[in-house]
Amino acid sequence: MDFRLTDDQAALRDGIRAWCDGNVSIEKIAEIAQLGGRLDRAIWSGLGEMGVFGLRAPERDGGVGLGMSEAVLVFTELGRRLVPGPFLWTHLAAGLVPGATSGDAVLGGLDLAGALGEPILIEHADALDALLVVRADGVDRIDARALKAEPIATPLDPTTPVHHVRELPKGERLGGADLATRLRLEGAALTAALSLGIAEMSLELAVAYAKQREQFGRAIAGFQAIKHMCSDMFVRQEMARSAVWAAGATFDQEGVGDVARAISSARVVAGDAAMKNARACIQIYGGMGYTWEMPPHYYLKRAWVLSTCFGTAEEHEEKLAEQLGA
Repeated sequence: MDFRLTDDQAALRDGIRAWCDGNVSIEKIAEIAQLGGRLDRAIWSGLGEMGVFGLRAPERDGGVGLGMSEAVLVFTELGRRLVPGPFLWTHLAAGLVPGATSGDAVLGGLDLAGALGEPILIEHADALDALLVVRADGVDRIDARALKAEPIATPLDPTTPVHHVRELPKGERLGGADLATRLRLEGAALTAALSLGIAEMSLELAVAYAKQREQFGRAIAGFQAIKHMCSDMFVRQEMARSAVWAAGATFDQEGVGDVARAISSARVVAGDAAMKNARACIQIYGGMGYTWEMPPHYYLKRAWVLSTCFGTAEEHEEKLAEQLGA
């Protein structure tokens, strides 16, 4: 399997990165956090214009017509810049719910097929037009206006507001168990890509800070302990990239491997890299790394949130163990 990017794939990645760098700075993330994570409509419109929501939808349906190999590249870049909003669920809803492909409809989601069922927590509930609920036996669509949601005062990720719903109203059935399985696989692959982006940017932030922070008359980047930490971060990043790209390629090329196994592997490796790299970044920043003025804490908090999406690491590890044992 050839993992080298084509010219078109490289151009897609570079274009998304340039847009993210220009529109979703750390200062912008801090501003959104101060506003309680309210959905930024300018960012949302930009994602729609770039085709993020309809990236894998057929061109005949208004989408871009690309594959999972391209999607993981795009979502890695979105993860690098901690782009806020329920874009992952809206992307998954393209072709299922009218308006999702273009971003005219804002879709959120609940994965109730895994181990994390209660309490029912919904991200960005106040900005949603509809909610997708994934259960083991199928997928339902619920009108967001029917939700009786209570906001959580202090969500873990300050850019991702969370609401608690005690009971879900009845929704419209969109598909059965096969659709539920597909959405969980796709969601896990894209969550792994977001985690890869966090691992990459955590390393980038750590290296940049180590080069300019001085102790004992020289930059701390010259200290052996810091070099070892950054080297370990780099290794985790590269392992995660290989796993995520393999998952995307395996999803697109039927017959080259076990799709579920590749995606679970990516989910475990990339999630671990995101968490450990974000923690190491905070450690390299020292006491400043814990403060609101510095960016590392946003990456650690987002990594924690992603660790609960589309199956925990433990769930995916158990799946891998079962497959290897078989």
